[in-house]
Amino acid sequence: MRKSGIIHIGPFKFCVFLMLTLILLSRCSHFNDARWSNTTFAEANDLFHQGRYVASLDKYSEITEKYPAKADRALFEMGIVYAHPRNGQKDYQKSLECFQKLIEEYPGSEYRQNSEMMIFNIRNVVLKDQTITAQQMQIEMLRHDVQGKENEIVTLKKNMEASEKSMEAFEKSMEALDQKIFDYATQKRSVDTILIEKSARRLMVISQGEVLKTYKIALGGNPIGPKERQGDNKTPEGTYVIDARNRDSQYHLSLHISYPNERDKNRAKELGVSPGGDIMIHGIKNGSSWVGDAHAEVDWTKGCIAVTNEEIEEIAKLAPNGTIVEIRP
Repeated sequence: MRKSGIIHIGPFKFCVFLMLTLILLSRCSHFNDARWSNTTFAEANDLFHQGRYVASLDKYSEITEKYPAKADRALFEMGIVYAHPRNGQKDYQKSLECFQKLIEEYPGSEYRQNSEMMIFNIRNVVLKDQTITAQQMQIEMLRHDVQGKENEIVTLKKNMEASEKSMEAFEKSMEALDQKIFDYATQKRSVDTILIEKSARRLMVISQGEVLKTYKIALGGNPIGPKERQGDNKTPEGTYVIDARNRDSQYHLSLHISYPNERDKNRAKELGVSPGGDIMIHGIKNGSSWVGDAHAEVDWTKGCIAVTNEEIEEIAKLAPNGTIVEIRP
C-alpha cells in the first residue's frame, strides 16, 4: 500500500511457511484458515496497488466475516484504504468507523495503538475543515451585508486573512496526514528504479512501474550534457545502480552511484582524460540544512544530484543498494 509521508504501516507482507510445515499441518483446520486468510489478504493488497479500492475493501470485508481471528488486521487495512489520499472515494467517516470498531471489539489487538493515532490525526483534519467551512460561510454573509460600510469591510478583510491562515494550516494538516498514509502504504515496498530527468530537475522513485513520489533536485554547476571528465561539474547521463551509501557524508547522507560505467570510461579514454567519480544522490551540506527547498533554485553541486535532508532520508529508506538509477538529459 502507498501514500500518500510518517509511523509507517501499510498492507502487511505475510509469513511464508516452510513446505515441510505445510505438509505436517495440512489437516489442521486452524492452519488451513490461516493459509486461506493470508491468500485473501494478498488478493486485497494486490487490488489496492492496482487502484481498485472498492474491490480491495470488499476483500477485507470478506476476511472479517470468514476469518474472525484476522478481523482486527482487516479493519485496520480498511481504515487505511478509506483514508488514502489517492482513493477517489476517500471517506474519513468510514475510516474512523473501522478504527473505532477495532479498538472497541479487539482491545488487545496489536493494531490498537496505531488505530488510536490514526483516529487522532483524522479527527484533527475534519475539525479544521469544519472550522474553515464555517468561517467561509460567515465571510459570504458579510459580503452580502457590506454595501460600502467601511467598518464591515475592515472586519471582512480580517476574517478573510484569518480564513487564509486557517486554510494554510488545514492544507499543512492534510499534507501531513497524506504523508502518514503514504508512509503506511510504502513501508513494506522497495523502490526498484530511480529516474532522474535533468532538464526537468526532477527525481522520481518507482516501484514496479508505479511512481511513488517525485522530488525537486539540484544538479552540477554545468548541467547540460553528460559528464566527460573529472572536474567538469557535469551530472552524468546513462544507467547506473546504487552501489554504496555513506551516513558520515559531509552532505548529511549520500547514496553512491556506479559512475563511471563502461561507456563513460571509453569516452574518457578517447578524450585522453580521467572520467572522474564520486557521483552521489545526497542531501544539503552539513550546517546548511536551513536552506531547505530553496537549494533547488540553483545548480550548485560538482556533478551530484541533491535533495533536502528529509528527502534523502526518505529515499534511502525506500531504495536499497542495487536499485537502478537512470539519468536522462
